[in-house]
Amino acid sequence: MVVVMKAEATEEDIQRVAEKVRDAGGEAFVSRGKYQTIIGLVGDTTRFTSLPLQLMPGVENVMRIGKPYKMVARGLHPAPTTIKVGTAAVGRDSFALIAGPCAVESEEQAMAAASAAKAAGASILRGGAYKPRTSPYSFQGLGERGLEILAECRAETGLPIVTEVVDASHVEHVAAVADCLQVGTRNMQNFELLKEVGQTHKPTMLKRGMAATIEEWLMAAEYVAQRGNQEIILCERGIRTFEPATRNTLDLSGMIVAQQETHLPVIVDPSHATGRKELVAPMARAALAAGADAVMIDVHPNPEDALCDGPQALTPDEVAVVGAELAALARALGRRMA
Repeated sequence: MVVVMKAEATEEDIQRVAEKVRDAGGEAFVSRGKYQTIIGLVGDTTRFTSLPLQLMPGVENVMRIGKPYKMVARGLHPAPTTIKVGTAAVGRDSFALIAGPCAVESEEQAMAAASAAKAAGASILRGGAYKPRTSPYSFQGLGERGLEILAECRAETGLPIVTEVVDASHVEHVAAVADCLQVGTRNMQNFELLKEVGQTHKPTMLKRGMAATIEEWLMAAEYVAQRGNQEIILCERGIRTFEPATRNTLDLSGMIVAQQETHLPVIVDPSHATGRKELVAPMARAALAAGADAVMIDVHPNPEDALCDGPQALTPDEVAVVGAELAALARALGRRMA
C-alpha cells in the first residue's frame, strides 16, 4: 500500500501520515520525488485499511499495490514516466540513441568516440571512468581522470553523460560530474550502493544482473526509488544462459515484461548483450521494433586496440550507419528520435 501526497503537501502533512502508520504498527518509507512525495507502507496491510489516511491533510490518494515492488510498479503511475538526462529525454514517446566508449582510455580516444556518437544521432554519451571487471588484471578504468575527460567531451559535444559508479563512497563524487549514474550488472544487488544512489535525485540507469530475474531487477530499482530517487532507467543487457555463441542472451521479451510491470523507461544494450559487433546493429533494430525506449551502443575509434570489449565496439563509420538505420526505422514505426 502507498500513500500519494499532494504536490502542495507540507512536511507536517507528510510526518502526520508517517506517524499514523507507525502508531498502527507499520513502517513508513517516505520517497520525495521532484514533483511528488510517496509514502510506502510496510507491514500488515489489514492494520492500515481502517486508518482514515485518505481524509488526512495533504493526501491525494491511497493505493493498494499487490506487487512486491511498490514505487516502480505500473499501478502507481499508469502513464509511463519520461526521465530527463541533461538536455535529453528517455521515455515511451520517443526513441533515444546512447553511444560512446565502453571505457575511457585517453582524451583522444574518448573525444573521437564522443564525436562519432553525436554524428550518428546520439542524444546521450556513455563512457566508463570506473570499470568493474571479472579479472583483477583487466583494465579497471582511469577513475577520476576518466571523469575529467568525460566532462571535456560533454563540453565539446553538448551531450549529457552517463557513467558507472561502482562503490557507495564514490556516489557523491561521480554524481558531481555525471548527468546520469549507471549501476552495472555486477552491482545490481549491491544494496548499500543502491541506497546511496537513492539518496540523490540524479537520474540512474540500472542494468539487469547477468543472472537476475525480472522481479529481482525491479526490486533492485525499488531500493533506489524507496530512498527518494524515482529518476530510474532500466537497462536490459543480456542474461547468462547455456548458449556460448554470444556473450549473453539478449532477453527482449524481458524488456517488454519490464515495461508492462513498471512505469519506468526500459532500454537495451545490444553491445554487452551479444559481445559481437556484427550482431549489434540487428539487435538494436530488433530492440527498437520491440518497443525499447533507447539502445546503448559501444563506440571506439580503433576497436582492435581497445583496452576492453573491443570485439563488441563499432567504429565511427559503423555507428553512423546504425544511427541512420535506427532513425529510418523509427520514422517507419511512427516514433520520434529523442
